[in-house]
Amino acid sequence: MAAKDELGARGEDLAVDHLIDAGLDILDRNWRCSQGELDIVARDRDEVVFVEVKTRSSVLFGHPFESITATKVARLRRLAAAWCERHPGSAATIRIDAVAVILPSRGPVEIEHLKRVS
Repeated sequence: MAAKDELGARGEDLAVDHLIDAGLDILDRNWRCSQGELDIVARDRDEVVFVEVKTRSSVLFGHPFESITATKVARLRRLAAAWCERHPGSAATIRIDAVAVILPSRGPVEIEHLKRVS
């Protein structure tokens, strides 16, 4: 596994831990279909939450949230619709969140959870 992939996988693991600590139930991880992949699908009370995780080792080239563009949000909406189509009855309401993980080689890990990015 490439260093970038390892960083991303570690960031997703930390994001899952963060979401569980925040009271969410994890329904799916790395769910794939022909349109792409959802990092995390979770339940927060009566909402199904589709979570995009962005992990960086520093903010030298920008904060992780800066990579979540309008195009990316539109793709996440399509993926959320595809997930709901394959899991009928599981989502009364949905939301799209983002989790930024900054995982420096030294120093503390930073995790930010942004709800309703769209």
